[in-house]
Amino acid sequence: MNETSSPPRPLPRWWEKALFGVRTAELPRLLPGIGLALAIAFAARSLAGWLGGALLRLQGLDPEGKGSPVSAISVAVILGLLIANTIGVSRTFSPGLDFSVKKVLRLGIILVGIKLSVLDVLKVGSVGVPIVIALVAFALVASLWVARRADVSHRLGSLAAASTAICGITATLAVAPTVEADDKEVAYTVANVTLFGLLGMLVYPYVAHALFGDSSGSIGLFLGTAIHDTSQVMGAAISYKEVFGDERALQIATVTKLTRNAMLVAVVPALAILHARRAGRARDEKRSLAKLFPVFILGFLALSLVRTLGDLGLEGGGLALGFLSHDGWRRVASLLGDDIAVLALGMALASVGLTTRLSVFRGLGPRPFVVGLTAALLVSSASAVLSAWLGPMV
Repeated sequence: MNETSSPPRPLPRWWEKALFGVRTAELPRLLPGIGLALAIAFAARSLAGWLGGALLRLQGLDPEGKGSPVSAISVAVILGLLIANTIGVSRTFSPGLDFSVKKVLRLGIILVGIKLSVLDVLKVGSVGVPIVIALVAFALVASLWVARRADVSHRLGSLAAASTAICGITATLAVAPTVEADDKEVAYTVANVTLFGLLGMLVYPYVAHALFGDSSGSIGLFLGTAIHDTSQVMGAAISYKEVFGDERALQIATVTKLTRNAMLVAVVPALAILHARRAGRARDEKRSLAKLFPVFILGFLALSLVRTLGDLGLEGGGLALGFLSHDGWRRVASLLGDDIAVLALGMALASVGLTTRLSVFRGLGPRPFVVGLTAALLVSSASAVLSAWLGPMV
């Protein structure tokens, strides 16, 4: 008896927009692209470690036991661009690359939440937190204003604002889908973050010493708020500690940067709502809540809460979440927040690079570069003023 099999029912729209939301039957189409993105992400991590060690040695520092100041995520997009614009990428890889950009990206951002604890935010005290909030707000307003004056698209302006105000590449990737930025705009913003953040990492430790002398609070606040990406802040703070012997400045810079990163929870929905209003869709009932408040940010927030509860459990010699020792908890947090998250974000950025032709940047012109540079200088200047004024009180 012959039976005609009915076609598979379409997935609910909410499921298609969920973290993965793909059918098992679709996996063979996705695997080539996912495999390529994963291979590049692994290669980028190794290359970033080597480049970071070389950079530290150039500054006269011993790289042993120190994290790389070069972001593996930045290296991933560069490798992707090189491959796409030299040997090219077959269309066979396209479904998996698209999956990595849209789905694996969300997983990476969620996992970054495990690195953020409310206890870390409280460590900068009643003075440090308002400074960070004020600088984040200033960076957002200044970046959007500069972008508007330069006649740059609101999408690019939003990416510049988020990357300058919060946490560089991670913020860029978190905001991009909510403001409907395309791959070339993401790649351009990542290039800006990499360039300006690297320059800040190399120069700002010496600028901080010249401006603030021996004020550890001012130096830590400045380094933690004036440089884009977390890896770049850590590189600058470690460099300062090694050259000038100030451990407290390193600690304050680290906690200040983590406090900035926590602002991602508020900034991503805010920029999404602003974009919706500019696009004339704020009152559209069909405009889903998930678009205005991305669901993956709730996952980010949930893991941040888990980290906070785990850290609270360790207070007074207890166990994290009731069963993990101090070392075990640190290993779990590092595995999720450093290893797997960076790998997932590296896959997403590698996919962006693999699907972007350098020729598209000609259409964007130099204005986004000028916007990024101007925003970085404005934020650094504001950071220097507030750090000099209030830093000694931290």
